[in-house]
Amino acid sequence: MNKFKAIIFDMDGVLVDTEPYYYTRRQNFLDSKGISIAHLSPLDFIGGNMRQVWYMILRDDYDKWDVPALQAEYTQYKLAHAIPYDTLLFSDAKSTLDALKAKGYKLGLASSTIKLEILRAMKLTGLLPYFEVVLSGEDFEESKPNPEIYEVAMARLGMDPKETLVIEDSEKGIAAGVDSGATVWGIRDNVFGLDQSRADELFNNLTEIASHL
Repeated sequence: MNKFKAIIFDMDGVLVDTEPYYYTRRQNFLDSKGISIAHLSPLDFIGGNMRQVWYMILRDDYDKWDVPALQAEYTQYKLAHAIPYDTLLFSDAKSTLDALKAKGYKLGLASSTIKLEILRAMKLTGLLPYFEVVLSGEDFEESKPNPEIYEVAMARLGMDPKETLVIEDSEKGIAAGVDSGATVWGIRDNVFGLDQSRADELFNNLTEIASHL
């Protein structure tokens, strides 16, 4: 008998294929400010948020910038270059969520993305009604890999970690899920070279995951 009663999903790279879009948009903004990220890998950004990585981006120039203003300008840039979430939704996302709902699982969403973008993504894709809990990394002092976002999601769902499955893809997200005490299944990365070694199991897509539940 399956031990899981709740499943908490990450959003980017799990439900929507946004990482390539994020990379290009981020690069274009920073180029416009004359800021190089040649010293960083795409892996430094995946699973986290910009608030976490300004130190890595600016390095010795950090104190020369008004970082809150820079972050605010980047937020406005993102709003002006909105992600077409409806076209980036993985083809099996809705069918998977339908199947899991039909089996009686409680579903949650825990993403490092800002809340405004999460809600916009949920509206464009029609996924919001599937989730009983939706949390953003900006709701917490520290985003992933800090496990708090998953701990709070489980508490709001009324679930124990032993009853909870987390679906992730990034190293930071997998670490957050594992350190929360939940079981973590990962969507296998074949593009970025992510370290997914801490995941309990890896699958190629959501359909495979649903078939194992």
